[in-house]
Amino acid sequence: MTQHREIVTALGAPAALGPYSHAVKAGGLLFCSGQVALDPQTMTLVGDTAAEQAHRCLENLAAVCAAAGAALGDAVRCTVWLRDMAAFREVNEVYASFFAGEPPARVAIAVAGLPADALVEIDAIVALAD
Repeated sequence: MTQHREIVTALGAPAALGPYSHAVKAGGLLFCSGQVALDPQTMTLVGDTAAEQAHRCLENLAAVCAAAGAALGDAVRCTVWLRDMAAFREVNEVYASFFAGEPPARVAIAVAGLPADALVEIDAIVALAD
């Protein structure tokens, strides 16, 4: 580990499914890896709908932020990966409940598949306190 970047491991988030960190702190930002709707204890996919899975994704991201001493509400950019763009509206409703007031910039992208056969994956870049 070099001093210009710090790896963050969140005990309250699901274990990584590959060779990546939960997040990396660098340059006053927290770069969070994408989270799918895995339960941190059982490592099983939670939720039958994209909305239910989006809720778990955001809870997992909040746990990663907390492990870094940050809050998901301080996100400056998120990416929402959807297996079906038809779920955009229902995912938006859940997403809005996590970002009241001033939501971060965001991208939503439809993809052919996601890890663990998930319907949704969400990542975030979060501003760290000075």
